[in-house]
Amino acid sequence: MTDSILSKAATMEIPINSNGDTRTAEDDSLEQDLQQVMVSGPNLNETSIVSGGYGGAAEGIIPTSSIKAPSMHHSNSNPMMSEEATRGVAVEKFDSVKKWSINTYKCTKQMFSERFGRGTKTVDMELEAQIDVLRETKLKYECILRLARDLTNHFYNMVQTQQALGDTFADLSQKSPELQDEFGYNAETQRLLCKNGETLLGAINFFVSSINTLVNKTMEDTLMTIKMYENARLEFDAYRTDLEELSAGPRDAAAMMRIEIAQQQYQIQKDKYDRLRSDVTIKLKFLDENKVKVMHKQLLLFHNAISAYFAGNQQQLEQTLRQFNVKLKPPGSDKPSWLEEQ
Repeated sequence: MTDSILSKAATMEIPINSNGDTRTAEDDSLEQDLQQVMVSGPNLNETSIVSGGYGGAAEGIIPTSSIKAPSMHHSNSNPMMSEEATRGVAVEKFDSVKKWSINTYKCTKQMFSERFGRGTKTVDMELEAQIDVLRETKLKYECILRLARDLTNHFYNMVQTQQALGDTFADLSQKSPELQDEFGYNAETQRLLCKNGETLLGAINFFVSSINTLVNKTMEDTLMTIKMYENARLEFDAYRTDLEELSAGPRDAAAMMRIEIAQQQYQIQKDKYDRLRSDVTIKLKFLDENKVKVMHKQLLLFHNAISAYFAGNQQQLEQTLRQFNVKLKPPGSDKPSWLEEQ
């Protein structure tokens, strides 16, 4: 019966090997997963009826606080209605806790079975490989972002030092007639370097901002969807295992009714799993296309700006920023040096 139910079009079930006796990183991950299972339970003080499962979104939430029993002066006139309303609220809370407890038990049981090699896990090999690549790529891009920010801070300090040095040279040029020309040349050089440095800082800041958006918004959004997909996969396998166990048991009337209910729950979890798997596949595709487009532009900007700056080509540096739509400071916005004010 289960062969006609379980679809293996894009996934496969693989046995999970035992972890052994020593404590590993997977044991820590197991504790984190268990904590997430327990935290996802309802608050008994403000219980709500949740139509989602373990780790799922809070869809169809009906706060029971909005279902209030009649006030005391009404209950005195009709105690039967007050008792029925209070009993209805208690039944709703009990049903909510019961559903959450059953779902949590099934998911926890499935989690232990996978970790200790006694169960099977549904795995989409191609999709899992893409997810691993994304996580590795995100770590590398975070390293680029951190180093680019360090470069920005160091270079900003250098530009500030050049500005102060240029102002000092200009001041000494006025106060040292015997070295006026020499101090003047150096003041002009530092002033030009400072101006070009501020232009390069504009390019680096634009580079940092774009990488930050890619890493902490675009990639993070995709990883959030992946987390929802992984939770749905655990729920799906938990209900799949439950259906398999029931199908392997006796086939009396009561058992057939339980199998039918389990089959309905299984189908609900399968639809949720398939939908999130499709969402992850689509987001990974668009993320890869967006990443290539963004990085192609940003890497060209970074290379051309750095090359023009250290080649001393001010015109090429400003042209590079205009080419990539990086706004330059308007002429005259910089505070003139002491020499220019004379």
